[in-house]
Amino acid sequence: MAAYIIRRVFGALVLLLVVSAVTFGIFFLVPRLGGQTATQLATQYVGKDANPESIAAIKKNLGFDQPIYIQYWDYLKGLFVGADYKFGPDATHCSAPCFGYSFKSHIEVWPQLTQRIPVSFSLAVGAAVIWVIFGVTIGVISALRKGKPVDRISMFIALAGVSLPIFFTGQILSGLFVYQWPVWDSTDYVPFTQNPADWAWHLLLPWISLAFLFSALYARLTRAGMLETMGEDYIRTARAKGLKESVVVSKHGLRAALTPIVTIFGMDFGTLVGTAVLTETVFSLQGIGAYSIQAIRDNDLPIVMGVTLVAAFFIVFCNLIVDLVYAAIDPRVRYS
Repeated sequence: MAAYIIRRVFGALVLLLVVSAVTFGIFFLVPRLGGQTATQLATQYVGKDANPESIAAIKKNLGFDQPIYIQYWDYLKGLFVGADYKFGPDATHCSAPCFGYSFKSHIEVWPQLTQRIPVSFSLAVGAAVIWVIFGVTIGVISALRKGKPVDRISMFIALAGVSLPIFFTGQILSGLFVYQWPVWDSTDYVPFTQNPADWAWHLLLPWISLAFLFSALYARLTRAGMLETMGEDYIRTARAKGLKESVVVSKHGLRAALTPIVTIFGMDFGTLVGTAVLTETVFSLQGIGAYSIQAIRDNDLPIVMGVTLVAAFFIVFCNLIVDLVYAAIDPRVRYS
């Protein structure tokens, strides 16, 4: 088991290194190949009042006049040990992990991300709890009542949930329960450490909006997995031994049907932490997704790169956890 964990952790670290290299290449190598010069890139750091002297100073201080592999090495060093920047006569130290400074605000990217990560993480955690509980439960009930009214109604709702986009359901919920019937006075984010009850109450509407789509998807997947599993020979053997139907369903049927669900959940949750753009925009939540959209509009490359690497970290980390969970529940994974 220890050797398996070491292999998976090493693989995750290598994957993050590859992602950082690809991301850096997209933002710095590809523009060079497209004809952009180091002077043009340095101009974005200077701002509107750029002059040749300040552009040349920025180009030298940030290393834009160096080969691309040296720039990437300096970028990696900044992530682990920090970096020193000199803007004009003033020098400043960017603490690790250093993603650079915003083109627009000239503020360090990492502190801005740390302010927004709790918002996106809270949104993802609450929505995940709701969609897993309701999606898996509805899927199991539908599979055990195949063809009956409860199955047809559940799958109709699931089809509607998969078909309706998040920005539509979010706008409907916000319009009804914030403006038409003000059950919620606002959906502004309240830190968990400040007031846990207000934290959950203010995020409940975004949770429901986001979980409606995913719970519908998980209900359909769970139903399909349960229908396949409940027809296996070992299920008939368990029933022939006289086991209670609840034991057959929960211990033998559901456990096998949840294996692909665990995989999908790891990918969905990891992706959602950094890419819940629509939900954050609809409910005016200042999370990573909304931050990245604003950075794209402003052509703020350091922020876009920082968001990309943070989102990649969460995806890789969640998939690593899924692999470890697999190894814990299925010995065949460890031995393979």
